[in-house]
Amino acid sequence: MTDVAARSVVKPPRTSRFKQAVTVVFAFTASVSFLLVNIVDPFSGATASSTFAEEGDRFGGAEVQAIEVGGEYTIEVGREAYVVEKKPEIKLAPASTSTGSGWAPPAVTPDPGSAQAYAAGAVAARGWSAGEFDCLVALWNKESGWRVNAHNASSGAYGIPQALPGSKMATAGADWETNAATQIEWGLGYVSNRYGTPCGAWAHSQDVGWY
Repeated sequence: MTDVAARSVVKPPRTSRFKQAVTVVFAFTASVSFLLVNIVDPFSGATASSTFAEEGDRFGGAEVQAIEVGGEYTIEVGREAYVVEKKPEIKLAPASTSTGSGWAPPAVTPDPGSAQAYAAGAVAARGWSAGEFDCLVALWNKESGWRVNAHNASSGAYGIPQALPGSKMATAGADWETNAATQIEWGLGYVSNRYGTPCGAWAHSQDVGWY
């Protein structure tokens, strides 16, 4: 009885206890290292759950994916958020022109006084009164200042009567870009056909801002 009791309390040698301690420390270190590796790269050597999506979308539309590591740990990995923005397309607005792409007013020196003198004779030739001429002066002062090369870059209107587009005046002459007489003849025809008289055109311009 005494011998059995003595044997039951005999302590293991120190060498065995040291080996056990080393084994425990090594196992703990290996487990921690494996866990850290999978946290850095959760898809390297990890076993995904059955809900893991097919290749192309690892999360299957979910925001968080649970991953089992070594059968002992579960790591929840969140979907990385990112926004893809399409590079904006830059479109250049077409240039406003009177006759087509690349057109620009010619380099001419306008002579408003000579233009008005011609217009006075043209108005009288149509049988209109001096009052009608006064209305015409006011109208084209507002539109172009009686400048033969007046050009509205926004609308493309051109010339003394501000024809839109300016190439309309070609019906009065091929020199419509530079000849004040050609522009005036076209302008008087336009006024007559649309408003009857220069005063009719001037009244419309005062009402709505254009004629």
